[in-house]
Amino acid sequence: MRLLFLGDMVGKTGRTAVWERLPGLVSDLKLDFVVVNGENAAGGFGITEDIFLETISAGADVVTTGNHVWDQKEAVVFCERHDQFLRPANYPAGTPGRGSNLFFARNGARVLVANVMGRVFMHPELDDPFKCAEAILEACPLGEQADAVVFDFHAEATSEKQCFGHFVDGRASLVVGTHTHVPTADHQILNGGTGYISDAGMCGDYDSSLGMDKEEPLNRFISKMPKGRFEAASGPATICGVGVEVSDRTGLAEKIAPLRLGPRLSETIPEFWA
Repeated sequence: MRLLFLGDMVGKTGRTAVWERLPGLVSDLKLDFVVVNGENAAGGFGITEDIFLETISAGADVVTTGNHVWDQKEAVVFCERHDQFLRPANYPAGTPGRGSNLFFARNGARVLVANVMGRVFMHPELDDPFKCAEAILEACPLGEQADAVVFDFHAEATSEKQCFGHFVDGRASLVVGTHTHVPTADHQILNGGTGYISDAGMCGDYDSSLGMDKEEPLNRFISKMPKGRFEAASGPATICGVGVEVSDRTGLAEKIAPLRLGPRLSETIPEFWA
């Protein structure tokens, strides 16, 4: 099974790049399943229903989110209407929407996707992400109810991300870190067979500060005084993500590599898909 995960879409330039390139990637790379993080797609803050639907139409099977999930108020309403839209699973009981769900891939495989948020330097009031993941895996274990399991671990600290990967190692096909918007070079298959990367990077303009026009963030670092709002950078976007080959027999990762397409970073497509 061929899985592709694309990192956080940031603003119009990021989401447009994904919408334009994803249909061709699904076809040319013969992708069985695609997950896209969309929490920064609406001007850099949150996601609207129209953007969500367009991302699904482009070829995404699931759209995950993170700490900006509620920045667009309509998300509180439309999250209940769409099974393919996930918010972090470790929000308190009673929070609208769902944090995990079971989907069918193009090859017929059952894919469990879970969105979990870290607490270190983030939101310490959230439920324990490790206990949350344990409950998700107990309810739908790999090799029984699911043929593949994918976690979007939306977190700030790389130590927390790495420990989460080790915690579910052998019980998940892929753990992808999101939120920090910078692609890391630590893609690997852990000892138990779980594919892992600390951050998939973002889909957005890399001539920026994490996808935001760099002038205002730079001003605040220098002057400590705001001059205006953060605005999503509008230059050409580079698409960043990670591709994984998952064993049809075990549901564990057999190969993993980054995917980067665009003008700013060195382009790369997983060689096992070339």
